[in-house]
Amino acid sequence: MMDNRVTNIVIAGLGGQGVIRASDIAADAAFRSGFDVKKSEIHGMSQRGGFVTSDVRFGRQVSSPMVPRGEADYLVVLAPDQLEAVRGSLRPGGVLILPDGLNGEPLPNKKTLNVALLGILSTHLPIPEANWVEAIRSSLPEKFHEANLHAFQLGRRQATVHT
Repeated sequence: MMDNRVTNIVIAGLGGQGVIRASDIAADAAFRSGFDVKKSEIHGMSQRGGFVTSDVRFGRQVSSPMVPRGEADYLVVLAPDQLEAVRGSLRPGGVLILPDGLNGEPLPNKKTLNVALLGILSTHLPIPEANWVEAIRSSLPEKFHEANLHAFQLGRRQATVHT
């Protein structure tokens, strides 16, 4: 049975890194798990390479799509050099997920880093792995499924080794 707690996730990075795609996948996986889900995004610059953040909130009932500053339970940062810009989003005791926590050598493609970091995130959340897999499949064209599912599993495996 679900309690009234809302889980707050902030995903941040640069345009072109897949911040929005990652938040779409996380929101879809939570929705597939029966949660009420709200999502919002902020584009610092509309062109590729500008700063982007996306908030995902889920729980039994969620009223606002924006994660209040200092209340993110999870902060996933795709561009480590942008960490200081978003560090204030994370609540005390929250979980910070950075690319340096992942051995990216086995990644099939550097463009799958966002999904690999979702693999790490997934080990912290009450969302069944099958729902993540379905969310990845529904969010991406079929030709990208294999590489992204591989990246997701890599993130999951590495998270369990480091926790």
